[in-house]
Amino acid sequence: MTFATLVQTAPAPTGVAAIFANPMFMVAIMGVLFYFLLIRPQSKARKEMEARLSKLQAGDEVLLSSGLFATIDRVDEKDAKVIWLKLGGSIVKARRQAVVALAGEPAPSE
Repeated sequence: MTFATLVQTAPAPTGVAAIFANPMFMVAIMGVLFYFLLIRPQSKARKEMEARLSKLQAGDEVLLSSGLFATIDRVDEKDAKVIWLKLGGSIVKARRQAVVALAGEPAPSE
């Protein structure tokens, strides 16, 4: 008896075994795992960061993505994406996304 004849004469799975043997079921399970392990935690972290950035106000000391510490001088009212920072003796314009964390809290781990 050859392998080909064994495969042809093997009975098809029935019941619960038929569901698990279906390739579409495995693809659906992988999609669900992908959502819960990758997409959902990333969207949660993004929402937390957006909430943190929306609460920035003048006088907060922040850590920038470049590694510099700065104090917020003012928040631009016209453009919500722009903040003015005091770096040493100068005042610079920066994007809100450049802020990684407040200076008092630990930087988020990658």
